[in-house]
Amino acid sequence: MSKLVIVESPAKAKTIGKYLGGGYTVKATVGHLRDLPKSTMGVDIPGGFLLDYRPIEGKQETIKALKTAAQKAEAVYLATDPDREGEAISWHLIELLGIGEANAHRVTFNEITPKVVQSAIRNPRKIDDNLVNAQQARRVLDRIVGYELSPLLWKKIKSGLSAGRVQSVATRLVVDREEEIRAFTPEEYWEIAVELSRLAGTGRFAASFYGNESGRVALKSREQAESVVSAVRGAPFSVLACKRGEKKRNPAPPFITSTLQQDASRKLSMSAKRVMAIAQQLYEGVDIAGHGLIGLITYMRTDSLRLSDDAIAEVRAFIAKQYGAEYLPPKARLFKTKKSAQDAHEAIRPSHADLTPAQIKADLTPDQYKVYKLIWDRFTACQMEAAVYDTLTIDTVSAGWIFRANHTQIKFPGFTAIYEEARDEEEKLGNPLPDLKEGEPLRLEGVDPSQHFTQPPARYNEATLIKAMEERGIGRPSTYAPTLSTIQDREYVVREGRALRPTPLGEVITNLMKDKFTDIIDVAFSARMEDLLDEVEAGRKPWRDLLSEFYNAFSKNMEAAVESLKEGRLKIPDEKSDVTCDLCGHHMVIKMGRFGRFLACSHYPDCKNTKPLATDAPGRCPTCGGKILKKKSRNGYAYFGCEKNPGCPFMTWDAPTADNCEGCGHTLFKKSGRGNTKKTFCINETCANFTPEEQRGGWKKKTEQDQSQDKKTPAAKKAAATKKKPATKKTTAKKPAAKRTAAKKTP
Repeated sequence: MSKLVIVESPAKAKTIGKYLGGGYTVKATVGHLRDLPKSTMGVDIPGGFLLDYRPIEGKQETIKALKTAAQKAEAVYLATDPDREGEAISWHLIELLGIGEANAHRVTFNEITPKVVQSAIRNPRKIDDNLVNAQQARRVLDRIVGYELSPLLWKKIKSGLSAGRVQSVATRLVVDREEEIRAFTPEEYWEIAVELSRLAGTGRFAASFYGNESGRVALKSREQAESVVSAVRGAPFSVLACKRGEKKRNPAPPFITSTLQQDASRKLSMSAKRVMAIAQQLYEGVDIAGHGLIGLITYMRTDSLRLSDDAIAEVRAFIAKQYGAEYLPPKARLFKTKKSAQDAHEAIRPSHADLTPAQIKADLTPDQYKVYKLIWDRFTACQMEAAVYDTLTIDTVSAGWIFRANHTQIKFPGFTAIYEEARDEEEKLGNPLPDLKEGEPLRLEGVDPSQHFTQPPARYNEATLIKAMEERGIGRPSTYAPTLSTIQDREYVVREGRALRPTPLGEVITNLMKDKFTDIIDVAFSARMEDLLDEVEAGRKPWRDLLSEFYNAFSKNMEAAVESLKEGRLKIPDEKSDVTCDLCGHHMVIKMGRFGRFLACSHYPDCKNTKPLATDAPGRCPTCGGKILKKKSRNGYAYFGCEKNPGCPFMTWDAPTADNCEGCGHTLFKKSGRGNTKKTFCINETCANFTPEEQRGGWKKKTEQDQSQDKKTPAAKKAAATKKKPATKKTTAKKPAAKRTAAKKTP
């Protein structure tokens, strides 16, 4: 009898099966097999939060196959993902498949490598009931909010809406930021730049107004700025002080889920959802030449900065060999994990430090390579020496006013030889400065006062919103990506460039929640709920007690909200656009439809003109050179067209890229969708690099024969498929009788 190993992903099953070899059968669940029903809440609240779990529709064949395999196996190893959700899946498997307690073994893999997989199989454990209970508590909390609050939103605002503990708070953060921006009052301030030079020799440089010997001075009006300009124009400049120093910059810690999503957003312009999908592929295994199927990174849902001793030793040996001893600190760098972290897994790192991105680039898709390189670079850099900079600050003085110039120059690159952390605001380095001495006189070559106004806080982007959620304790590593995806899919929040802006719909829902469900949408309350779920996971709080405490307060709020909202519906205000109606000349507004947002004439019902809502896309139109816009069809599918439409007829389902063809200079395109093949191609038929449609991959244009086949009735198609072929005479020569008998005896 073989041993059965059950995982979640078929890709992971293939990799683990290779590492375990004969004697093991590895099968995949492809996600959950049992859950609460979709049609009802599935939670008996008066009965003490009893849960009505049922097999998921469409999973019956998978359950049957796994049950058959489990009955034949001498032992079953439940190897679902190493988190609350994975623990719950394993618990459901025991119930569904009827696996005896003595026959069920729970194993987890932080990384999918032969050593770790085989070690985990040798050291199984029992199901962690606390992890399962924490998952059940979260599931029920989300059920209660979704199934009791969402119908109220349907009734009072619009059908098809949803509310959730985490998604509603994330939306509120975006709405609150928008309100800050609207309420912001700009304040005037002035800057003064001077250009100075030495009296003898070369050495021209720029300096900026700082203040006086008492400290920094803010110039808040034209009069103040002109007073300073007038004073320094009539007085000599000299060097007040030259300060030389050295500054060290230590590397950032290895990635956790939130920082990976933030860096991928800033550096790769990838959504949190996309980067997590790619990281999952790298974790589960990729076929690498010379290595076969291999898991390339450790588990990607983690909030821990912990690194294994083996991983540190491996990367330190690699750094010393590849970069030299001067790049290796005397001791390994250890990073402190936050107190609030679950610390269930290591930080995100490569499974093999010596497997460089360059070595395996040919075996990865472009996106897989980018994400793997990001993870590999950050991990390797975190164990390298600090970067060292020479700094120089020169203070010059005239009429008692100080003007300062700064310059920073790298002395030793250290970890920056591999990786630099992306920042929302990049540090500015000054231009090189001349070698000046204190007291040296200077000549004023020019003075330039400039007026400025303070800017409102920037809108969130995906990176900064994830950072804000993490800092406030909203959600956990596994929830960041789906939360951001949900609030955008529901169109409570939209992306403009990289910035996130709330829609009128998102604002109406948020304001209703603020008014009627203060706790649900309160940031501090949401963080407290996450802490309580962690208490359940640690075994310090019964999960049904947590649910009871939550529901007692929630049900009272629901009753009060239903009572106060008896009459009427809340109106979603139209969102104005800068587009003019082609038919009547009135401005168009943005409305919500079945397939998302679209433009409609504000003069409705007199004018019923509608248009797709377009956003800018990279590249230029290959027909006329205009901007390419991304639009949505009436059925909700994305396509790309020229901004000059209908004057320019260009339209395509293929996605434009920011790259240009080397042959003709036209924009390169790639197939849309989530496929792994993202090869770019030129669509210019006069170019030597032109790629015909049938060679681009993805959807293929139907031939005339295919189209005629489509026109046939279902009965005609069935008749053609079942039409008997003419019998063909077998021509295989018969074997001699003796040989036929011998063949039968061969096992």
